Amino acid sequence: MGKRSRQRQKNQNTKGDDRDNAGWGKGYADIVKENKLFEHYYQELGLVPAGEFEQFMDAMREPLPATIRITGYKSHAKEILHCLKDKYFKDIQEVEIDGQKIEAPQPLSWYPDEQAWHTNMSRKIIRKSPLLEKFHQFLVSETESGNISRQEAVSMIPPLLLKIESHHKILDMCAAPGSKTAQLIEMLHSDMDVPFPEGFVIANDVDNKRCYLLVHQAKRLNSPCIMVVNHDASCIPTLRIDLDGKKDTLFYDRILCDVPCSGDGTLRKNIDVWKKWTTSNSLHLHGLQLRIAVRGVEQLAVGGRMVYSTCSLNPIEDEAVIAALLEKSEGALELVDGSADLPGLKWMPGVAAWKLMTKEGQWFSDWSEVPSNRRTQIRPTMFPPTDPEKLADMHLERCMRILPHHQNTGGFFVAVLVKKAPMPWNKRYPKLRKDVSSGSAAQTEGSLAASTPADAPRLPESAAGEGEGGGPEGKVDKEAEEEAPKGASSAQETTAKQGGVCGPPASKKMKLFGYKEDPFVFLTEEDPVFTTIQSFYDLSPNFPKLNVLTRTHDGKKRHLYMVSKELRNVLLNNSERMKVINTGVKVWSRNSDGEEFGCPFRLAQEGIYTLQPYIRSRIVRVSVEDIKVLLTQENPYLSKLEEDAHAQAKKLVMGSIVLKYNPNTNKPEDPQCPIQLCGWRGKTSIRAFVPRNERFHYLRLLGVEVFKEKQGLGQKGKDGEMEGKEEVEDEAGKKDAEKEGAAENEAELNLENEAELDLENGDENGSSEPKK
Repeated sequence: MGKRSRQRQKNQNTKGDDRDNAGWGKGYADIVKENKLFEHYYQELGLVPAGEFEQFMDAMREPLPATIRITGYKSHAKEILHCLKDKYFKDIQEVEIDGQKIEAPQPLSWYPDEQAWHTNMSRKIIRKSPLLEKFHQFLVSETESGNISRQEAVSMIPPLLLKIESHHKILDMCAAPGSKTAQLIEMLHSDMDVPFPEGFVIANDVDNKRCYLLVHQAKRLNSPCIMVVNHDASCIPTLRIDLDGKKDTLFYDRILCDVPCSGDGTLRKNIDVWKKWTTSNSLHLHGLQLRIAVRGVEQLAVGGRMVYSTCSLNPIEDEAVIAALLEKSEGALELVDGSADLPGLKWMPGVAAWKLMTKEGQWFSDWSEVPSNRRTQIRPTMFPPTDPEKLADMHLERCMRILPHHQNTGGFFVAVLVKKAPMPWNKRYPKLRKDVSSGSAAQTEGSLAASTPADAPRLPESAAGEGEGGGPEGKVDKEAEEEAPKGASSAQETTAKQGGVCGPPASKKMKLFGYKEDPFVFLTEEDPVFTTIQSFYDLSPNFPKLNVLTRTHDGKKRHLYMVSKELRNVLLNNSERMKVINTGVKVWSRNSDGEEFGCPFRLAQEGIYTLQPYIRSRIVRVSVEDIKVLLTQENPYLSKLEEDAHAQAKKLVMGSIVLKYNPNTNKPEDPQCPIQLCGWRGKTSIRAFVPRNERFHYLRLLGVEVFKEKQGLGQKGKDGEMEGKEEVEDEAGKKDAEKEGAAENEAELNLENEAELDLENGDENGSSEPKK
């Protein structure tokens, strides 16, 4: 059996090599990049300007350029950009492969501050030159440490149109795999000097497994202002918060409604769509998209902004949803022009007339033409409004459609909506609340009052605020239920109507919610864990102890996390009505027998930038040379530090410390951004507790070359030494730090066998299925 298994594995490996070596598109040998129905449909609709259709189709058949985005809120962004331009892009300009000169990456003209770049280099090309391999390793390492994100260019557009400020409460309705969510978090933290912005991001996805992808993306940014939840976006529960001692409904200032779609704008990266595309996809998804959009505007605060987007070019999924939403809103919503926020972006205005085609090729221009046997699949909201005056007032031309051949991108659609008043059905059909005690019933209760600005009229409590049900959306649900695809999303179908409200049936509750999560338990100010922490780290009086949580009710607390005050408010008031997957940033971890050193908890690198402003002791201020020593040597003696840092460290007792570097404006050659590292002061030695990719990041900022050519399996042992420094686990870390007279171990910096960065911009979860 063993021999047969090895042979089978060898054959599989050979197939994989053949696919990689064959270049882009192989492995889909049976997929021809042609679809006559697609061409006929879009030619007939006239969405592409006259004379450009051939260019449009040629662009669709070309591979998508790789795009990267520098994490904008981090103070290191300018340093990374400087590093990219001076070290890597200049080298790339001189590279020739197979007689062809490689084009250097170019900034996206419409993205602010040169924070986004695109290149036509494929993964195969990058492997052919040591200089390009160095660039590749840089991208892999910086992506893992959260300083760079790979993201399709058009996917970066919706967060920019939201115009986020640090105090905004934000909902991302269909967030996985999380690239846009990461952008939202970055914008929230635009001021790095504020550890806890007033705003927060709640990132939701219906797929339990994809929620963990979302967690992985968000964790790279180490924000205390992000919460990942798992709900059906079309009936996501209304949340409650404490406001001035009273219960109030949570309304969001900004909502990103990036709905599931047929994905025909992603043909350049998801080439199996060529084979699968039919017009039925859009007909099936229209109802779901409209329900999600309706639920979004219900939860939007008056004066708030919602961006609706798809990576489909089809008007049935785009303008038809926006038109239906505007018509139902009766003036409560306004479609606004967002083009001024993206100077340099080429886009086509939305259309006010379109037709509908079945997969058999039958066309309908109006609902009246649809035969009765088709009316369960084709709905009135899929057609343009028939009233010319009403249609003109909608200003559908303010929608933005991005075509692939205009700026070498994917296809995309985006529309910006501003809420001017509460939705009309909440006034006409106030929802009566019933007293409920069970968690599932609590989850479905509506809201009491609309959240409006101080100068806006406020609805009386009897005219209940915009909750989950009542009014026209009940009709929308009924109609859209018929339109929803049988296989569109199994999780979407598990929801049921309970008293006119969306909610999971009790018998399928665990199936809907997936894995059972550990609880989120907030500590009290009197909790005994704070006694030693307070004295050991000399926490400032304004340290928000109430924002600290753990994931267990019983036993020793292993890790301590922090969230912002506003997210704490949300968590405490909605534990029974929402499924939280993850929240908070880790700030302390328990150290085995740590009491010997005065405190059982050591600092965690993930939360150091959040926590450090409140720490007044255990800080060693270090120089550039000190950081180089700490990041390249395993257990350097205290004497290896420069005189100033050495003197500071000698005054401290053993235990966890903060290693802090402040930029010196008189030395422009040094990094001009603050650096904070977790460390451990041993008896005679000192060390930094920093994950490997973050080590590489900081060393690059200091001008240290960390690239090393791959040398096969022989490097594994040495790599293992380096990996041992990633997580300083309790007792082992303590013992290493205590070693007296230990020999200095020079840690060889090697990126051997790193997970490869897929420069073809596939979905972050590796799936070829379009997300939207």
